[in-house]
Amino acid sequence: MNVKALFGAGLLAASLSTTGIAQAAPVPYAMDMAHSAVVFNINHLGFSNMFGRFDKFEGDVQFDADNIENSSVTISIDTESVNTFHGKRNEHLASPDFFNAAEFPEMTFESTKITKTGDNTAKLEGELTLLGVTKPVTLDLVVNKVGPHPFNKQPLAGFTATGTVKRSEFGMNYGLPAIGDEVHLQIDVEATPK
Repeated sequence: MNVKALFGAGLLAASLSTTGIAQAAPVPYAMDMAHSAVVFNINHLGFSNMFGRFDKFEGDVQFDADNIENSSVTISIDTESVNTFHGKRNEHLASPDFFNAAEFPEMTFESTKITKTGDNTAKLEGELTLLGVTKPVTLDLVVNKVGPHPFNKQPLAGFTATGTVKRSEFGMNYGLPAIGDEVHLQIDVEATPK
């Protein structure tokens, strides 16, 4: 999967020429799929919050440890892999009422901008494509830790991104308003340099 640069080549070149400062390029990182997850929760009839995850996804991370704003991420999620730990509900969620996995087997998030907000926090802006509809989404990003793995001593970085999207904005209207419109997302990633 190709990862688009966070800034266009022209913008980056212009920035470098005006500042006169050389900047290191982001480093490609590979997700550790054993320690990464895409999870969500949604209100069910006002009585509870239903939790789920996606069992299959992949992504590309370009990470600049010195300048988070020069980083980027792209994630592709297999919609049929939705898992709420209840077989019949999983089948319904994969049906045309919800994710319509047969026609739209993937949903994607591609970052467009990262803005640092604190020592280890940032706003992660991007485009989410679901059911063939693309909308801007902003997630709260936390850089949990960057450093050597305590066991194998290899470089490791960990991130958590959280946010809320309205499923109706993507045309997923089944069950509204009894089944909540707002979907709360959490993406956790551990990644190592390729």
